[in-house]
Amino acid sequence: MKTCYINGVGCISTQNTFETEFLSEVTLNETENVLFANQPSYKEFIPPAMIRRMAKGVKMGIAASTKALKEANLDLPDAIITGTGMGCVEDSEKFLKAILDNNEQFLTPTSFIQSTHNTVGGQIALGLQCKGYNFTYVNGAVSFETALLDAKMQVENEEANNVLIGGVDETSSHTLELFKLINIIKSEADKPYSVVTPNSKGVVFSEGASFFVLENEKKDNSYASVQAVSIMSALEMDEVQDYIGTFLAAHDLKPSDIDAVVLGNNGDSEFDGYYDSTKTMFEATPQVFYKHLSGEYNTASSFGFWVACNIIKNQELPEIVSLNSLKKEKYTTVLLYNQYRGKDHSLIVLKNAKT
Repeated sequence: MKTCYINGVGCISTQNTFETEFLSEVTLNETENVLFANQPSYKEFIPPAMIRRMAKGVKMGIAASTKALKEANLDLPDAIITGTGMGCVEDSEKFLKAILDNNEQFLTPTSFIQSTHNTVGGQIALGLQCKGYNFTYVNGAVSFETALLDAKMQVENEEANNVLIGGVDETSSHTLELFKLINIIKSEADKPYSVVTPNSKGVVFSEGASFFVLENEKKDNSYASVQAVSIMSALEMDEVQDYIGTFLAAHDLKPSDIDAVVLGNNGDSEFDGYYDSTKTMFEATPQVFYKHLSGEYNTASSFGFWVACNIIKNQELPEIVSLNSLKKEKYTTVLLYNQYRGKDHSLIVLKNAKT
């Protein structure tokens, strides 16, 4: 069985993560309850005539995937697998609005065609002329992890030598208004918004795209290897410790073997308690958080995955993502744990590719 290595990454987020070194330019925003992506110029990735017709999620996906492929020195992947929670929701809204405005008549199909969840993967494949396996997972907050699991199995079982995977979600005005109405997004009255000491329900909502090239070959520029992935639909708070302990034991690991644990705290006082048991379980381990930088969206865990990859490759834990004051001389094995509103729990173990 082959090992699955991460050999290229590309990330577009609310931070300037696309054109700078790892978290070298960071802005901490605690006054906005919706954060929008810091988008690069798309002219070098997409023909100008096509840019204006593309949804934001598609543009972010094409740019992030192009950077990941370039970093991995790969022209054409064997497979493209994407994960998304909401898909191209902006075009979905345009189409539904057109239905209402036009009395269900004289509708142009463009927005409908571009609103499907697999539009991002399809457009990437069209641009690359990639005719291989192309799949999109729409699985809530574990959409990215499901794509990762599929790619990992394909690489390990030699069904593919390399796979391009990613997680992408965009915001749209009407959906944001609905999320505010049902208190998924924090109220304006709850400012300032803190992830470390949450004092209110709801999250700071956001968007982004993170793409990775997984290969069966270790290279000089490899970030890490993907050792294990686990997904669980629902857990009670008192079951988290057993879930993590069983997962680690199944892969011959103990809590003391983990050099850093990356947690998905998002500042929701109702559900961040899920991470409390991990803090006692890994009290002697450096703890990392990231959603104060990325905001929350269905595939925000792909941003956390990007953070973990860079910590391992650079052997450095930036202060801005440190949840406690602990540091390690070497970051060999990193555990990621994420959940959203008590559902869609995921665990990932990454290892230093050079070990």
